[in-house]
Amino acid sequence: MAKRRTRDQQRVLVRKLRKRDYKQVRELQTVCFPGVAPWTKAQFDHLLELFPDGQLCVELDGLLVATSSTLLVNGEAYDRPHTYREVEITGPTTAHDPEGDALYGLDIAVRPRSRGLRFARRLYEARKDLARERNLRRMLIGGRVPNYHKHAETMKINEYVAKVVRKEIRDPTLNAQLANGFSIRRVLPGYLPSDSQSGGYAVLMEWLNPDYAPLERTVPDSVRVATVNYQMRTVESFEEFTTQCEFFIDTAADYHCDFVLFPELLTNQLLGLVPPDRPAIQARNLDRFTDDYVDYFHHSAIKYNVNVLAGSHLCVEDGRLYNVAYLFHRDGRIDKQYKLHITPAEQRWWGVEPGDALRVFDTDMGKVAILICYDVEFPELARVATGRGAQILFVPYNTDIRAAHIRVRSCAAARCIENHVYAVLSGPIGNLPQVEGADIHYAQAAILTPSDIHFPRDGIAAQANENVEALIIHDLDMAVLRRTRKLGSVRPWLDRRTDLYQVKIDDGGELDEV
Repeated sequence: MAKRRTRDQQRVLVRKLRKRDYKQVRELQTVCFPGVAPWTKAQFDHLLELFPDGQLCVELDGLLVATSSTLLVNGEAYDRPHTYREVEITGPTTAHDPEGDALYGLDIAVRPRSRGLRFARRLYEARKDLARERNLRRMLIGGRVPNYHKHAETMKINEYVAKVVRKEIRDPTLNAQLANGFSIRRVLPGYLPSDSQSGGYAVLMEWLNPDYAPLERTVPDSVRVATVNYQMRTVESFEEFTTQCEFFIDTAADYHCDFVLFPELLTNQLLGLVPPDRPAIQARNLDRFTDDYVDYFHHSAIKYNVNVLAGSHLCVEDGRLYNVAYLFHRDGRIDKQYKLHITPAEQRWWGVEPGDALRVFDTDMGKVAILICYDVEFPELARVATGRGAQILFVPYNTDIRAAHIRVRSCAAARCIENHVYAVLSGPIGNLPQVEGADIHYAQAAILTPSDIHFPRDGIAAQANENVEALIIHDLDMAVLRRTRKLGSVRPWLDRRTDLYQVKIDDGGELDEV
């Protein structure tokens, strides 16, 4: 029979929690938090799956004597008053943010007979080490005040907290947190109503990581986009055309937009300036404006400090006619996306030929892709673009009747859901009676989102009125997009069955299969 270890032989170990620890964790929480329900098995397992590094314990000779649970969060979201229920650990609205900048302490529990051995301090130090390793800005906790019930009839909670700070009253939890380097931010009323010892209150406390080194973000948390419901008017000169375009670029710049999108076949407005002829000949004659078009939008993107997606333009290259979307970066770079799927009307009227490569563009606001009108009706392209890192799909389109518009709009919305990305749509409105094959237009510019709790109702961030000239602007929350891709109600991107199906592309790009 093994000898019982004496106190000076006992082994203390700080380690990560494991699923088989649940029974001891439940027992410990029941003893330490009377009146507060312990984790369910499902909650405990979910915590370990969400953030295994943040679930810790102290083991004494094989027995759990203390536990600690934390999540990663966006610290700014919890500076305001909030409740424990808002720090969800299960379901689609979990507070855990894999890219968060702060630890949020959910609990620390120490067995009563093991108190006084500073096991809580070990757990706080382990949390601090985790914050340093991950270069987190700070740690937040909603600390209990378990002795408040003894004084609740004679003093307000703020007075109680002040007396504890002045050491006129002792509160085991609040005193321990102050001793571990935490500072008080505010009292949180109604934090945990079932905590009768604390009167439902908690104290929001903060520890700042002294080793935190701010990183230069390569991916923004917010991107401001503008898109145009563009009126096709008869113009008498190229300068008149650019005056109309410049109004929208200038306005987008005034609102500090990062991108402004124009519709497909934007330069069809210039068809009235080329000699009358068969539609196929007229379309090729638009190429005479290519140099002026490129020069103007290149200059405007730099002048107004906004990335301009200048719709698309019919260009002749090596004798072939292409429908090309241009991206004019505000740093002076120019990129092009050739339309990959050509509609029967484009082939019949103008003889447009398809491009042969899907591109994803690195911009100062992250990676984006351009799907020109009909291209968005093919799910494979959006899937490949997402696989290559695009988080925003820009969709310049050109439709003549409502049925065609709805087809593009519905497909763009589906691409948002399938790939968990944003889509920005711009189309032309109005009539060009003198232009055969491009005489009527129907459009409703829109900014679309995935469909989940965190996004606007109906998956529509903003939209113009149908067939009314307008510029619409919206801030796209990229942090929410990244977080919900992993933690949303459904995860179409992550839950693809690539063991059953794959999208393969052979366009010379860096990705062959998705």
